[in-house]
Amino acid sequence: MLDEVRIAFDPNSQRLLNVILATMMFGVSLGLKPADFTRVFRAPKAPLSGLVAQFMLLPALTCLLTVLVPMDPGIALGMILVASCPGGSFSNVMTWMSRGNVAVSVSMTATSSVAALIFTPLNFTFWGSVNPGTRELLSSIQVDGVQILQLIVMVLGIPLLLGMLVGNYLPAISARIEPWLKKLSLLIFLLFVGIALGNNGELFLQYFTLFAGFVILHNAVALSIGWSAGQLLKLPTADRRAVMLEVGIQNSGLGLIILFNFFPNQGGMMIITAFWGVWHLVSGLTLAGFWARRDHLALRLP
Repeated sequence: MLDEVRIAFDPNSQRLLNVILATMMFGVSLGLKPADFTRVFRAPKAPLSGLVAQFMLLPALTCLLTVLVPMDPGIALGMILVASCPGGSFSNVMTWMSRGNVAVSVSMTATSSVAALIFTPLNFTFWGSVNPGTRELLSSIQVDGVQILQLIVMVLGIPLLLGMLVGNYLPAISARIEPWLKKLSLLIFLLFVGIALGNNGELFLQYFTLFAGFVILHNAVALSIGWSAGQLLKLPTADRRAVMLEVGIQNSGLGLIILFNFFPNQGGMMIITAFWGVWHLVSGLTLAGFWARRDHLALRLP
């Protein structure tokens, strides 16, 4: 069914997309400081609970979900890929909007981006092999974890390091370019989604009812895992909001880049990851707006 979806890119187009994501990561990293990493060790409870939920609980429970709920192997493997990606940078903005702990959110984004160098390819290949349905698909497309790691280093690791260096040692330049790069981040991300879906509009509409429910359910599971981790450790409300949004807002842009480079013909994976990129913005902004509105009303009450 969804194997009818085809995204055809020539090597030059793929390289351009890699450069775009790297530029996006560079812009996000300009505001990072060494303290954003060391904060995890000084006050580890909130960020570490989020990282455990992000890289251990979410992939494991996603795999369990794909085993228990009948679905197309491509859809299942796409969900596992999304669950293996680190938190998205838009979670920081949403945490700020929701009156959550932005420091915790930034620390989690920074450390998860570094941890993704190892955990994204590891989780994807491991949990993709656990589900019997996705195992066959995974073996048929010959996933090379080392090549995925190399790609992540190029589009995530190196830009993150360069962004921090420029932000810390060339603050004047950073101050001029950071606002523009941040404004471009959302547009660039939507470009990825548009490329993945725009050339397949008819198929997207045709199979919308087949995959939309899985994406919405999966995102709800991710948000619930983040909130439950905060509840279990009795974190303050602001910290719980940061952890919940960090786990529920995935870097699906990285997932799309992996697909564009290694699995351009896997329609189920492509369409799941692309729609995730749209839906988590909807759910995250809705949740942030709800919390902000509720807090505002609470302050007005006598």
